[in-house]
Amino acid sequence: MLYAPLPMHIPDGFLSVLVSLVLWAATILVVGYSLRRVGQDLGERQAPLMGVLAAAIFAGQMLNFTVAGGTSGHLMGAAIATILLGPWAAILVLTTVVGVQALVFQDGGLLVLGANIFNMGIVGVAVSYFVYRTFQRLANGKPWGIFVGGFIAAWASIFIAALAVALQLAFSGTSPANIALPAMGGIHALIGLGEGLITVGALAFLYATRRDLVTAGEGQVKASSAVWVAGLLIALALAIASPLASAHPDGLEWVAEQRGFLDAAREPLYNVIPDYVLPGIANESLATILAGILGALIVFFIALGVAYTRRKRGTAS
Repeated sequence: MLYAPLPMHIPDGFLSVLVSLVLWAATILVVGYSLRRVGQDLGERQAPLMGVLAAAIFAGQMLNFTVAGGTSGHLMGAAIATILLGPWAAILVLTTVVGVQALVFQDGGLLVLGANIFNMGIVGVAVSYFVYRTFQRLANGKPWGIFVGGFIAAWASIFIAALAVALQLAFSGTSPANIALPAMGGIHALIGLGEGLITVGALAFLYATRRDLVTAGEGQVKASSAVWVAGLLIALALAIASPLASAHPDGLEWVAEQRGFLDAAREPLYNVIPDYVLPGIANESLATILAGILGALIVFFIALGVAYTRRKRGTAS
């Protein structure tokens, strides 16, 4: 049976207004600084990777995979973006993806959009970067550092981001820390294994085909047109496969249901393409595929535009 992807991010109602506003402020500061830094760190021909990765991560996040216990997980993509682009560009890629998911697809609330960007695009990227760089130093140039470091970085990015969400729920009075932390940590420790395996698979492919891309923020690689084409084809394939997404609730929704605060979620203020199903198309699978392709194209062009704009400013300065 084919399914439409489920909403994946924190909805409005789970976090208090105060916590949401504090996380908005932190997110704006970090994303603003990333916009300044990315022009300095991004190489002349590396900029297109931002668009390609944004498209691939968006499409990849639509493919929830089943996890034990009747729940599901999805790719976050912070680790692979950080390894290929460095932390500042990766933050902008995840910001673009999560922002479009909320604004166009009603995945995640508007008040908590800052929190969703903070958890995935800032916490996830920061954890990925420091874990991966630590293993690179330990490996001293040996290949195992790429794969072991990539796996642990991807797993840790999911696990620590989930603990951050649990603390935000506790500070908001939604679920006590002694309940939210083990519940979120336990299920996302399993989901992180899927993230790690996906990341290692992507790194292995790149190591075999374009080894120069497997860096962490060095900004010196050259993304040829073949990388553009291959990346966009992968995003297209993932979008086409999106109706195969698991029908089980994702980790946060499962915890909310089990711990009794699922009813706190508020409906979105408006609908454009809710639940990743393009309106006006009777066949739900086709509507999901077209929504995925449209979303991938939107984030591709936004991320590409940001990359080229910041690159030009960085070059001019």
